Amino acid sequence: MAIRLGDLAEQFGCKLIGDPDVEDSRLGTLAAAGSDALRFLASEAYKKQLPLTKAAAVILKADDVDDCPVAALVSDNPYASYARMAAALCPPPVYEPCIHPSAVVAGTAEVPASAHVAANAIIEDHAVLGENVYVGPGAVIGPGCRIGRDSRVLANATLVRAVSAGERCIFHSGCVIGADGFGNAMTPEGWIKVPQVGGVRIGNDVEIGASTTVDCGAIGDTVLGDGVRIDNQVQIGHNVQVGEHTAMAAGVAVAGSARIGSRCLLAGMVGINGH
Repeated sequence: MAIRLGDLAEQFGCKLIGDPDVEDSRLGTLAAAGSDALRFLASEAYKKQLPLTKAAAVILKADDVDDCPVAALVSDNPYASYARMAAALCPPPVYEPCIHPSAVVAGTAEVPASAHVAANAIIEDHAVLGENVYVGPGAVIGPGCRIGRDSRVLANATLVRAVSAGERCIFHSGCVIGADGFGNAMTPEGWIKVPQVGGVRIGNDVEIGASTTVDCGAIGDTVLGDGVRIDNQVQIGHNVQVGEHTAMAAGVAVAGSARIGSRCLLAGMVGINGH
């Protein structure tokens, strides 16, 4: 969709230097953006591209305005402003409420009329979906799971059982939430599996990446606070507690019963020992 620069500046609290009637309709890079594209500058590494850009507008800090040959949207935090404007230019798809004929929905499940349940999805016993929830093709919502309003469970994601998720969460394709943790007791005869009887509690506005796994609690629940962001291929063990707005990049592995506070940043391949 196309949005006037003047409207973007007003809506997102930026100072506009340039023609307010110019329209942005897509996103682009500094080097390759066309005259209808919006771009941002937040890193010194790309500053040399700024004088050559042909974008419709660039979101940048006040210190970089003099080097900008096109319209500028001045922000104290260009990347955050870009994120908000990009969401306005490229809103998520809107799905018509429906239950596909090939979906399997248990008689004890609660699915509101506003939900979209795609082909071959499975909603098991006593699962509860909030308003406007999207369940993608092949996704599984296991027994006793509860999904808050406006959340999206994308294709082939699996919520195994006893997962409680808040509002506006996103579960990307192939993630598995609530599988058994790695609980085993050694005896002279070999391993004995320790039953994993807890669940997973997830706050509002949490995003979990593709092929990431979050194990259920052994006793009690694994907990992810509000606003947590988890990249692809992350492993979170049983009974881990993660504070609000913490982010983990790809390849992070967190062993059971670890506690991670709020607003922590874990880079790729970081490992956290148990307890």
